[in-house]
Amino acid sequence: MFETGFHVFIKRAVVIGNGFAGAENQCIGLLRALGLSSRYSLHRVMRPRGAVNEWLHWLPVSVHKKVDNVIRKICDDSRCILGKKVMPVLVENDGKNAGLLGVLEADANQIAKMARETFDRDGPLLVVASGRDTISVASSIRQLAPESVFVVQIQHPRLNLNRFDLVITPCHDYYPLTPEAQDQIPWFLRSWITPREPPDSNVVLTVGALHQADSAALRIAALLWHDELAPLLKPLLVVNIGGPTRNCQYGEDLAKQLTEMLRNVLWSCGSLRISFSRRTPEKVAKILLKEFSANPKVYIWDGRGSNPHMGHLAWADAFVITADSVSMLSEACSTGKPVYVVGAERCTWKFAEFQKSLHERGVVRPFTGKEDISETWSYPPLNDSAEAASRVIEAAAKRGWITHA
Repeated sequence: MFETGFHVFIKRAVVIGNGFAGAENQCIGLLRALGLSSRYSLHRVMRPRGAVNEWLHWLPVSVHKKVDNVIRKICDDSRCILGKKVMPVLVENDGKNAGLLGVLEADANQIAKMARETFDRDGPLLVVASGRDTISVASSIRQLAPESVFVVQIQHPRLNLNRFDLVITPCHDYYPLTPEAQDQIPWFLRSWITPREPPDSNVVLTVGALHQADSAALRIAALLWHDELAPLLKPLLVVNIGGPTRNCQYGEDLAKQLTEMLRNVLWSCGSLRISFSRRTPEKVAKILLKEFSANPKVYIWDGRGSNPHMGHLAWADAFVITADSVSMLSEACSTGKPVYVVGAERCTWKFAEFQKSLHERGVVRPFTGKEDISETWSYPPLNDSAEAASRVIEAAAKRGWITHA
C-alpha cells in the first residue's frame, strides 16, 4: 500500500461470482477498466447442482443449501439421485502474470475478516459481485467490514440499494417503473418487480453489460489470431448466435430466416464466420450447419479448440448478432463497427427496451438480408466499462481511497 497524505490506494480486489460467465465477466471487465485485472481473487457462491436441485434455483442460496441438506438426511443415496455442489475450478487471472487461481467458496465472514486484518498492511479491499446469488454475500461483507471494503454490486439487487457502496446496472432494469411497463404488470405483482424506486445517487446506469473486450484486450486478440484471421478475404462478417430466453423466444423459424438472409448477403462478404454459444439449441445449429458447412466462404466454429470470440471482435468488419444476448451485443457495440441484430422484434419486457435504446443510439441496425456488407457505417462506441470505472474512482475518492487506475 502506498500512502500519499490522507489518501490510500486500492490495489486489490475480490470478485464474488455465481458460476455464470455472463455475470463474472462483468466483474472482471470492471476490474480491467480499473487496472486491477491481475490483482483479484475469485470467490464463488456455490449452489447444490443436479437432479431436484435444478428446480430449486428460485430459492435463496442459504435456503437452497438447507433444503438440500434435509433431502440428503431423509433420502438414502442408493435410492435417491442428488446433485452435487459446484466444485472449485481453475481460472486464468488476466493471463498476464498471475497464472491460475483456485476458485474459493464465497464466505462473507472470512472475506470480511481478511479485509479487516490486512487493511493496515494492504489497504482497502474492493469487492465486486454480480448476480442474484451474490447479493447476500456482498452486502454481508460490507456490513461486517464497512471501514475496510468498498462494495460494488453489478446488476440490480432489487431491494435496499444502500447495502452497497455502488450499484451498477443497465438503464433497462428500470423499465418496470415506466408507464408502459406498469400497464403490463397486475397491481398485486407491482411491489415484487425490480426495481421499486428510481435510481439513487449510488446507482450507476449503463446502456448494456460490462465486459472484458476493451481496446487493450482486442489488440492482444488481434495479435493472437493474426495468422488465422488476417489472411481471410474482406469484408469479414461475424455471426454470433445465442439461444432463446424467456423474454426472447425463437427456434427453427428464426434459424431458417437467418439462413436465408445470410445467403442473400453472402455475395458482398469476403468471408463469413459463424459461432454458436452454449445456449444455442442443437436444432438451430443444425439448420445453419446444413446450409453453410460446405461453403468455402464460410467457417463455423464447432466448439472445439480455442474460442475465436475475441479474435472475431478484433478482426471482424461487421457483426450479425441474435437479440437474446445483452453481453454479445454490448461487446460488439463497443468496437464501433457495424452491428446488425436479428430477432429484436421477438424481445419482450425490459429486453425490448434494451433493443430500443441501441437503435435510438444508432449503434445497431436490424438485419434484413438486403445489406451490402462492404458498405460501412459508424457510431460512438459503447464505453460502459470505462464509464462505470470512472464512477467507482469518484465514489472511492470521497472516502480518501484512490484506485490503482
